[in-house]
Amino acid sequence: MNRKKKIIQTLKKREKKQKAKLHTSNKPKYVSKADREKLALEAQAVEEAQASTSENSGAEENTSAQENA
Repeated sequence: MNRKKKIIQTLKKREKKQKAKLHTSNKPKYVSKADREKLALEAQAVEEAQASTSENSGAEENTSAQENA
């Protein structure tokens, strides 16, 4: 009886491991606090760059409109 029980246990254990490998978690990957801070700084730099380019293009449009008038 013990031998049969042991065989069944090992087969169940293998099956459980295979199912666990196939199952993927929906939980987002952990990002450390330092990495989050770096990402925030990069995003802020990108926003500042976009803001400065939009200000420059707006200023150029205003000067060209004044020259034409």
